[in-house]
Amino acid sequence: MKGRVGKALPFPFRAGGNPIQTVHRLEPLRQSIAGLRAGGRSIALVPTMGALHEGHLTLVRAAALAADHVIVSIFVNPTQFGPNEDLDAYPRRIAEDSRLLESEGVALLWAPTVEEVYPSGYATNVSVSGVSDEFCGAARPGHFDGVATVVCKLFNQVQPDVAMFGEKDWQQLAVIRRMARDLDLTRPHADAIVGVPTVREADGLAMSSRNQYLSIEHRAAAVALPQAMRAAVTAIESGAPVKAALDSLVTRLLAAGFGPVDYAGLADAASLEPLDQRPQSRPARLLVAARIGTTRLIDNMSVTPAG
Repeated sequence: MKGRVGKALPFPFRAGGNPIQTVHRLEPLRQSIAGLRAGGRSIALVPTMGALHEGHLTLVRAAALAADHVIVSIFVNPTQFGPNEDLDAYPRRIAEDSRLLESEGVALLWAPTVEEVYPSGYATNVSVSGVSDEFCGAARPGHFDGVATVVCKLFNQVQPDVAMFGEKDWQQLAVIRRMARDLDLTRPHADAIVGVPTVREADGLAMSSRNQYLSIEHRAAAVALPQAMRAAVTAIESGAPVKAALDSLVTRLLAAGFGPVDYAGLADAASLEPLDQRPQSRPARLLVAARIGTTRLIDNMSVTPAG
């Protein structure tokens, strides 16, 4: 098995070789995985909802450094969308996504139907308390139950040696690691769930499939999000009261055309416990979710401890 990915991620371009295999049903998936594992080869999984961009491809390249074969899943998971959210509008472009993945040398695309993931009579739910309670968990009730359930199923379906997730969805990453640890998963083990740093546009906006919803005007204004967050991080690390820094961040976002701001908070990086002051020894994370026009954007940035 290839080595684990560390913080330095020198991603090479991976020219495609063999055509990508696309699988929609569970039994053929298991047969294909058995073939990929022949000779003791390892597998990395990159779970996605499709509409792939450079951020996703960065995860794919990280996965290629960590294992012998890369499997990417594309599944727009209905159980993580709430009422009046963008499930129906969420972009679906499987043919284009497949071409991108093939150019990166991905071995297999797992693209199950909703009926394959949630067959008739399905009645099981995975709920991870604590790390899911605040922030997006509070703003989107039930969201992380849907995330934990579908990722647990994907892990059971593929049984990867390592799995890659973007740090842009920091709370999601914490929920998945907690779920894997609590359920004693071994493929992947919680320590083999790798967070890959957020990929940003040239102006600093975090890459997201939802960015394509933005109008030209809203896209230009959206840069205020990373700018306001960096200013808040600098203020907190310089000794400003956390509340004052967060209030200033929200004011800047509203002035730029965002609204409402679902949340802006400082939290322990591991437990997601909200913090009202900069910690002395534990890493912290600034987390923000805000809407501009009809689009909800999320982002997070690290805050170094004071000690």
